[in-house]
Amino acid sequence: MHKVSIAFFLAVIFISCDNNRVFDKYQTISGGWEKEDPVQFSISDVDSIAKHNMFITLRNTNEYKYSNLFLIARMDFPNGKKLTDTLEYIMATPEGKWLGTGFNDVKENKLWYREGVRFRESGTYTFSIEHAVRKNGNVTGDARLEGITEVGLRIERSEN
Repeated sequence: MHKVSIAFFLAVIFISCDNNRVFDKYQTISGGWEKEDPVQFSISDVDSIAKHNMFITLRNTNEYKYSNLFLIARMDFPNGKKLTDTLEYIMATPEGKWLGTGFNDVKENKLWYREGVRFRESGTYTFSIEHAVRKNGNVTGDARLEGITEVGLRIERSEN
């Protein structure tokens, strides 16, 4: 019973320390992330005055065979405007040690996407994330990316 009380207490502290979270969702990737299968998220009714920081969150296993990750992230505004970014993230040290947090074979990564964003338009914003990983020397990307188990989007209120 004592262990349950401690776990509950820690969960309450963890949740209460996350006051800046506005949006935080993951989608599970089963059997490999297909290049032509972007992960999508939608959000509406976001504070239009406050600034927000955005992160791409993901979990990877030892099956991920690269030391970096290339993503194409697109933000679709309610008025039809689109912003597309090509992003590169370092996933492992030169010695091959995974970056990110976690005690077992799954590492969780919180990767900067955009800083100081204001959602000035009312309506629904849609975010699309797809991988653009390829082997050195190849022009075409990997059709299926192994080792990424979940991809997410996190939006936080900026403290600045």
